[in-house]
Amino acid sequence: MSIVIVNTSCANLFSLQVAIKRLGYNALISDHIQDIVNAEKVFFPGVGSAKSVMRVLKNKNLINIIRKLTQPVLGICLGMQLFSRTSAESNHCKMLKIIPDITIKLNSKEYSLPHIGWNQVYYTKNNILFKKINPGTRFYFLHSYCIYISQYTIAFTEHGSCFSSAIQKNNFFGVQFHPEKSGTNGLQLLKNFLEI
Repeated sequence: MSIVIVNTSCANLFSLQVAIKRLGYNALISDHIQDIVNAEKVFFPGVGSAKSVMRVLKNKNLINIIRKLTQPVLGICLGMQLFSRTSAESNHCKMLKIIPDITIKLNSKEYSLPHIGWNQVYYTKNNILFKKINPGTRFYFLHSYCIYISQYTIAFTEHGSCFSSAIQKNNFFGVQFHPEKSGTNGLQLLKNFLEI
């Protein structure tokens, strides 16, 4: 199987590649258009600011390429947020517009930001991503912005308020947490995605 991790110039590319390797698959980190278009599975990670990653995608001529992908795509953390229409971070930065929702700062109330550490994920719909994973399983989070609950939400988490911890629209899947840093359950989720 051809697997590509889109090179968004972020910090978690190699940890994701290592996690996929542990499952018995080889993933190529690439920003070459043909590698991405021809891949059977695409991982779309992101760390840092939305504006900086969108600038990277623009400079690499990848914005329209990502939008038009038809194979399964998994956005991770900021990668999931980039599927939204705009982000309140960086003065309403324009995003990929794959879903019409917006990314906004997490209303954490009495809880601290960033939301960092292990938290429970409850899926709202049976979805292949959560095969063999129990509702309420803990995954590792590190973020201050989120996409709130919408028709595309397939799982939610609470940190002061409820937000989408996983979404899906057609072939685009997204998780707000880091499966590559979430132990055996994170590996199970990555395996589920690879077996779609």
